[in-house]
Amino acid sequence: MARERELKLFTGNSNPTLAREIADHIGVPIGECTVGRFKDGEVHIKLGESVRGANVFVIQPTSAPVNEHLMELLIMVDALKRASAKTISVVIPYYGYARQDRKARARDPITAKLVANLLEKAGATRVICMDLHAGQIQGFFDIPLDHLIGLPILANYFIQKNLEDPVVVSPDMGGVTRARALAERLGAPLAIIDKRRPDVNVAEVMNIIGDIEGKTAVIIDDMIDTAGTITAGAQALLDRGAKDVYACCIHPVLSGAGVDRLQDSKIREVVVTNTIALPPEKRIDKIKVLSVAELIAEAILRVHTRRSISALFD
Repeated sequence: MARERELKLFTGNSNPTLAREIADHIGVPIGECTVGRFKDGEVHIKLGESVRGANVFVIQPTSAPVNEHLMELLIMVDALKRASAKTISVVIPYYGYARQDRKARARDPITAKLVANLLEKAGATRVICMDLHAGQIQGFFDIPLDHLIGLPILANYFIQKNLEDPVVVSPDMGGVTRARALAERLGAPLAIIDKRRPDVNVAEVMNIIGDIEGKTAVIIDDMIDTAGTITAGAQALLDRGAKDVYACCIHPVLSGAGVDRLQDSKIREVVVTNTIALPPEKRIDKIKVLSVAELIAEAILRVHTRRSISALFD
């Protein structure tokens, strides 16, 4: 392969295990790069190989600690640009700050747009994301963005489980499109939890729309953070006659007491993906982790060889 068509992969400290899985699927090694810290905490990047004329992909979810991993990504992109990489595609399985996508109150920042500006200014030429919290974030970028969907991975898992009399449940009105897509794949009906938020990260179930009596409920969301919404919804479903409750999401943020809430809940199983690396203390028996490595690897190969990404989801 000519140097100008060479594919190279790099990663920071956010999720190196996922990066190695992706590299194994593609059949190329992770590029030599040291991502460290100076004594005062500043991020230090040292590329250990030439990237001149190469198509470079940087795999780095901007998960917690978000600011640390975002700065690693920005500085690595800057280093690659100054080292004459032909293209720099940032692969962000989990996009931090995605929930700050609009002005909900006066004088609010739109931080998801700020992050987009920073990535472009650093030198990124393409972005590959997965299940953005808000679809309009795609429009925050003036460079190409490929949006991957992890729902088929979740759907295939539940199809293989062959659940008895399933019903797919959206935890709120905003997630109905996602829940309906899963329901269609499972051949199951749809239900919706009507809730209100009296405060940040606090949810109260007001009503349940749809028939869940005697059914196996599958709650789906794009992420589980403090798990307040999921656990409250699961309890409400059981109280109103659901036989069993499963939960699933793409991004297991699991901050604060999230893991403890899931452990103490009556949810039978929580199915997540590895867009965010889970430390050992968060890998409880109730959590099942599915890999997105093959999907992301195929997307990278298609970008590199100029083939369609959307064909992956047809």
